Amino acid sequence: MDVLETVKSYVVENFLFGEDRRIGPDTEFLENGILDSTGVLELIGFLEEKFAIRVEDDEVVPDNLDSLNKITLYISKKTGKIQPA
Repeated sequence: MDVLETVKSYVVENFLFGEDRRIGPDTEFLENGILDSTGVLELIGFLEEKFAIRVEDDEVVPDNLDSLNKITLYISKKTGKIQPA
């Protein structure tokens, strides 16, 4: 499973209660009420554990974490692994 699908599964199960019609690759989590500040922290914990990365304080910005596509790009940069488009 690629990064996008892995993160989508996590978000759908933990924040959307299995309702995946609300989320697309570019759906903004904060603007659409999918995540709040606590949810962002939970998501960071998941990303750090699942992908063996460390999310630095200055990396906790919408450009890195506010959609499936942004997270996929961010994880690719952190791990050095290119994800399929």
